[in-house]
Amino acid sequence: MTSVEAPLFPPTLREVLLRPRWLGVLGLALIVAGVFAWLGQWQLDMAIDEDPVPIEITEEVKPLADVVNPGQYVPEPLVGHRVDVTGSFIAEDFLVVSSRHNEGVEGYWVTGQLRIADTEVPTSIAVAVGWTDSREEADKVAAELNAAPPQNVDLTGRIISDEGVMPPRGSEPLTEMVRMSPAQLLGFWHDADDLTMYRPYLASEGTLGSLDKIVANPPVEESSVNWLNIFYAIEWIVFAGFAFFMWYRLAKDAWEKEVEQFEEDHPEIATA
Repeated sequence: MTSVEAPLFPPTLREVLLRPRWLGVLGLALIVAGVFAWLGQWQLDMAIDEDPVPIEITEEVKPLADVVNPGQYVPEPLVGHRVDVTGSFIAEDFLVVSSRHNEGVEGYWVTGQLRIADTEVPTSIAVAVGWTDSREEADKVAAELNAAPPQNVDLTGRIISDEGVMPPRGSEPLTEMVRMSPAQLLGFWHDADDLTMYRPYLASEGTLGSLDKIVANPPVEESSVNWLNIFYAIEWIVFAGFAFFMWYRLAKDAWEKEVEQFEEDHPEIATA
């Protein structure tokens, strides 16, 4: 009967890494890393817009309904698009929005509810009809327009996203607004039962009353690179590398335990 001689030395890390068990774990790590790498590549493909909308497109005047539908947000490439629309303003719905800048000068917008013509259901859009640097002038024009709201008007302007609701301070009247928000304006509009409305607003190129023209510049062409997607792609690459690190770390921990066990079982060799 032959006896198996005890090994004279503990296994090396390389020997442990080449064992079938850890080669199998390496294969699993390769599969996981491959999936992560594919996700990283997908994020990179999403990050680069290979067919951005040219800024010139937004300068072509289109019917409002061709750019955005009621109740929808304006798609990012089309924010600032020039549109035209026909309708009539509703009495008592001309309101003033403050903190409006025209070429660096702070002032006020007068806004109104335009009931769009030829729609199957009552449909409105908030319209900024002009600017002034005087609150007194803005209130005066709003009062005049509320008394005799223009009817059957054709407007051209830029379609712009809702700026969000900003409630007035405790000492300010409820109608005090510092943001152009159709959602907030709706709370003050009349004849709004069962009303369908547009989420964005229209900055009119024409003016009403004695107001000055609103300066609404063309949208600035943004980078065709989405840096958030690039950040996600880098994350997936890091995860792929982490899969290999976990394989190595687990195998090394197993090797260190074997070395410790060997030294405990063979103290004479460990201290030799």
